[in-house]
Amino acid sequence: MSTKKRPSLPLCELRTEENPMCEGREEIVLVGIDGSERRLCPAHAAAVWLTDPTFRFSAKTRPQAITSVMQQAFGGTR
Repeated sequence: MSTKKRPSLPLCELRTEENPMCEGREEIVLVGIDGSERRLCPAHAAAVWLTDPTFRFSAKTRPQAITSVMQQAFGGTR
């Protein structure tokens, strides 16, 4: 039996058992104009950020996490 821990996936509000297509390991916090927070994986954060311009990145989101959202949104590594 292995004692190695499996890397945990970030908490993503849009992840469902029917559609578990989360990508990336960083947790992204997006904030709406009403102050509500959404905790998402980079792939879902990119989709929300691109389709709803009222969301912005929270200060709780690390710069490396924002980089991973931009890579999901625009493709490739920079």
